[in-house]
Formats: sequence, structure tokens, C-alpha cells
Amino acid sequence: MSTERPHSVSVAGVVVDDQGRALLIQRQDNGHWEPPGGVLEKEETIPEALQREVLEETGIKIALPATLTGVYKNMKGLIVSLVFRCETADGTPTTGDETRALRWATREEVTELADEAYAIRVLDALDAASPPAVRAHDGVKLV
Repeated sequence: MSTERPHSVSVAGVVVDDQGRALLIQRQDNGHWEPPGGVLEKEETIPEALQREVLEETGIKIALPATLTGVYKNMKGLIVSLVFRCETADGTPTTGDETRALRWATREEVTELADEAYAIRVLDALDAASPPAVRAHDGVKLV
């Protein structure tokens, strides 16, 4: 077994409004639509990273604890993502340095806007299935 740890861990927050829509961000770097999130910093806990990433990318402070709705592995990028269904505690949606645009999206709009690998994360969170989904993808499509 290798002693190297090539995987990184990321978190994403699917913020859901009272109409059952999910808040998506359009990334500044590649224009893709996905839930807000990013890689954990060395010294932060998973809830701290989740709260930080959602706040940085949307201007929204989420309520904790959030509900884990899925674990996803990018087989090419070697990233394991933990996705949580979140509720707003405070703030108004606004773009940040990494965010080109924000949009509240219905289930149908999510599948139109986001690549399959990211849309499924949002749909799993909207379904709030128990136990959490465990899936793999290649960065775009499920595998």
C-alpha cells in the first residue's frame, strides 16, 4: 500500500430555500454551475470548511449542523467531496471573488444547468435520501 495520500477532500453546501429550490453558483474560473464549495484547509473542521466556502461564494451564513446527503469521488481528479443539505441562518445571496453569478434553481433547472456529476449532488440533497448517496464520476459524468 502506498504511503502517499493523493486525494483531497472538499465540501459542498446545497442551500435550499422554502420553495425547495437549490442555490447554484456559476464559477468565475470555468463558467460551470454547481453548488458552492471547495477544498478543506489544513487546520479546519468539516463544518468550518462548509460554512466558510458557502459564505465566501454566496454571502450566506448557513445553519449548523447541516445534513450529509452524499459522498462523491472524482476518479480522475482524486477528490472526495462531502455534500450537505443546508439552511440559511443569515445573509443575502451575493457573488464573491470566485462566483460569476448565483441562481435559485428547481430540480429541472439543475439538470439543465449543471454537468451530471454536479447535478446529481444537488438532486441527492434535494431528495434528502437516507442513507447518504455514495457515487463516483469522472469530473463530468457518473461512472
